Amino acid sequence: MSDLDKAIAQLRACRPIPEAQVRELCYKARELLIEEGNVVGVDAPVTICGDIHGQFHDLMELFRVGGDVPDTNYLFMGDFVDRGFYSLESFLLLLCLKVRYPDRITLIRGNHESRQITTVYGFYDECLRKYGSANVWRYCCDVFDYLALGALVTGASTKLEATGAGFAESYPQNSMPADDPDIEIEILNSNGDIMNRFPGANRRPFHTQA
Repeated sequence: MSDLDKAIAQLRACRPIPEAQVRELCYKARELLIEEGNVVGVDAPVTICGDIHGQFHDLMELFRVGGDVPDTNYLFMGDFVDRGFYSLESFLLLLCLKVRYPDRITLIRGNHESRQITTVYGFYDECLRKYGSANVWRYCCDVFDYLALGALVTGASTKLEATGAGFAESYPQNSMPADDPDIEIEILNSNGDIMNRFPGANRRPFHTQA
């Protein structure tokens, strides 16, 4: 087992890796990311994920349900750090996976991947608490500077296909009044035909007790 695979195994157990290994990992990641450019091309099929924000166990559940890397191709939309208790483990694990499987995981920079934001919302303090200095924070911030700013997914379908008969055949276009209180969401295709409908009548109002 390589040092990188050992680091992945350790981070999957939610245990930080040594500072020297973080420095080496961040150096390798920068060398890889500098070749990608500001906008990365990603081939479908791909699983697109939103903010992680240090929620390590949610990240593990995502891999459990969606499939692990490299079996599943992932695009992470940034905001890996801050707010949660395990920003270090979450970001470093994703960084390890990026270095290990560069063609199977794409990392995009979010607004929290910056020096200013991370000093306010927790990542800086987490690095100090877990490593005793700001060195690891600096290594990670250097990587932030190289993350892509956007991604272009190619090969994905742009059409919504109806399941079953669908609503497009059952109702004429625009036959329902726009202000019907029982309709909360309608999904339309490019022709304006109703593909699916989610009624609002099933919602239960939130009541508070005096």
